[in-house]
Parts: sequence; C-alpha cells; structure tokens
Amino acid sequence: MGCGSCSTVKGTTSPGCRNNGSCGTSGCNKLSVFNWLGNMESIPGAITFNIAEIHFKGTRKEFFRIPEGLEIKEGDLVAVEGNPGHDIGRVSLTGDLVRLQIRKKGLHADSPEIKNIYRTARPGDIEKWEEARSAEANTLQRSKAIISKLNLAMKLSDVEYQGDKKKAVFYYTADQRVDFRELIKRLAEEFGVRIEMKQIGMRQEAGRLGGIGDCGRELCCSTWLSNFKSVTTNSARYQNLSLNPARLAGQCGKLKCCLNYELDVYLDALKNFPDTSVPLRTGRGTAIHQKTDIFKRLVWYSFSNAAGGSAEGAASDNWIPVPVERAQRIILMNKQGTTPADLLEGGLPPAPVKEPDYEDVVGQDSLTRMDKKKRKNNKRRNPHHRPQGKEKK
Repeated sequence: MGCGSCSTVKGTTSPGCRNNGSCGTSGCNKLSVFNWLGNMESIPGAITFNIAEIHFKGTRKEFFRIPEGLEIKEGDLVAVEGNPGHDIGRVSLTGDLVRLQIRKKGLHADSPEIKNIYRTARPGDIEKWEEARSAEANTLQRSKAIISKLNLAMKLSDVEYQGDKKKAVFYYTADQRVDFRELIKRLAEEFGVRIEMKQIGMRQEAGRLGGIGDCGRELCCSTWLSNFKSVTTNSARYQNLSLNPARLAGQCGKLKCCLNYELDVYLDALKNFPDTSVPLRTGRGTAIHQKTDIFKRLVWYSFSNAAGGSAEGAASDNWIPVPVERAQRIILMNKQGTTPADLLEGGLPPAPVKEPDYEDVVGQDSLTRMDKKKRKNNKRRNPHHRPQGKEKK
C-alpha cells in the first residue's frame, strides 16, 4: 500500500517520498513515521540531533550517526557503514524525533552500536543497489532448492542483499536448532558473496512478507507495529471471545496481536463486575454464574436445581440476567448472613420478546436486481398490418 500521491497521481511528490511518482521504497507505509516537527523552524543556536533513522528492506530500521557538514532529509538515499563494505538505505526520520525513537528502543545516543553515514548515495551506488535488489528473488528460489536437497528442517522466508552486493542476509524460521554449516558453504560457492543466516520468529516473518488480515487491511506488523507483546488466550477470555484457534490465529500461526488492543478497556470494565466464582444464595436456591455481558452490564446465573440437576447442565433458557449492581448486593447480603427471596427484586423477568428480524420485502438482496428485464409484448401483431410509408413490393 503506497502513499496517496505515489499510487494515484504521477508528477506529484508526497512529504518524505521525493520519488515524484515512481516509488522505490518497497511500500511507503512499512513502519512509516510522520515527522510532526518537520515544518517547525529550528531555534536559533540550537544543536540539531546528529542521528538519523534509516529504513532498509521490509521492516528493518537502524540508527546511524550523521557526519558534520552532511545535510540529509527524509526520503534521501544514503550510503551507510556495513559489515563489511557499505549498505544503501532511505532516510525515514531526522531531527529530535529520532531521540525519542532511540529512547524507545533502549539505546543511548553515545552507544557504539550506532554506526556512521558515509555520504549521500551516488548514481553508481544506486545502480549497484538496484541490481542487488533485482537479484534477491532469484537467489531466494535457488537457495530454497539447495535447502531441499540438504533436507534441512528450516523455512527460508526472505533474502536481503547489502547495497554493495558483497553480503547477503538469509532470514529463516525453524522449530529446532539447525546445523547449516554445509548450507553456508553451498550458498557461498553458488552466489560468491558473504553469507549471514538470521533466524526470526513467526511474527517477524509475517511482518517482512506482509499480507492482508481478516479485517481487510494490511497486517499491523508490516505497516506500523514495531514491538510484539505476548498474546495469551486470557486476552480472548476477558473479551468473551470463543476460543476458536482458526479465528484467533493470524497469518503467522500465532494469536493475533489485535487481541491486546482493547484488552485494557475490558479489564477496567470488569473491575466493577462481581467475582464470577462466588455463587449467589437466595431463597429459591443457589445460583451459579454462566455468562457475562460487559456491554449491557448483565451477569447471567442459573440455579443448581435447574433442568439437568446441575448448573453446568442447565439449559440456556433457564439462565437469568442479573444487573451487576444487584449481583454485588446479593453477595454483600450473603456475607452478612442474609439471603434474598430471588435473584431479582420483582421476581423473574417477563419472557423476552423476540425482536422482528430483517425481511427482504423489496428484493434488495437479489444479485440480479439491477439487471434490465425485457418487457413482454402481449399484443398480438396483425399479420396484415404494415407501418405507414411502407408498401409491399
């Protein structure tokens, strides 16, 4: 998914792109960051931050130190320090916002891990970088064939060449430890570059490859999500979601990261709900919790002497919706040694009235509703009648 100007209107330039309609960033929105301080004038005499954020292939971003006298801006291609040689990346963020990003990653501005920017990319650097990028797909296919011949229990997901084409990083996933010493020899002989094997997780693999989620949008891990928090089935339980692995798992095979997005709101709402493990003792019997409706603030209970002889076997039509305040009041009464006559103050609620369902009365759900139908002409034509002005010859 590219930015609006690059994907729709050629001849225009979006902020931070500077490709003038021919986007070459492998997706403008791969963990993009909007510099909301970019249009602000710098304070006279203030020292600008000398570290920039550089974006490489996929979701890989690293920080590099800007040498004195070099002026760069978002969207510029720069040659940075590699191991060995140099690499080519695109500047994704500069200025004081980089200071916040470094702090977010747990780094320090004086850290020796931050390498240097050499220069702005020259035409020769860009030409060699594009040549390396075009060779990645072929390298990936040939490497998969070599792995298949060696019968290694690993999955090769992506290949990334360094900007000078002296080094190639192979990203793979594996459930167990893999001995790829023979594989590295084969790959070095095949491609004539330095080989680096890098194991990544399932979520990192999905972020690099990208895709469309069940929501119809691009995967969060490939567009904006930079840190992966642990997701457990408790996140689904608190939100009253069915524990269906096919619905809860994402394309990476793990639980969806979006299960954590609204979890804090549900946890705050559940603080005012009664403890579901505490039964309610009433004059009618003991009621045990069955279901919680957070949105309507209702807690459903059923009596242990209901149909089936136990609360677990009670039919759903015997469940009684109790307001949260009423359930908390009954628990307090039970602690004080008293029991109410029933779960509800006015007895059982009236039978629920079934709301009228949607009915397609005009046929707007028909797939052929917009097709034009030919009108039938019921009038019989007179065989002896001829239009005026025409005579039989």
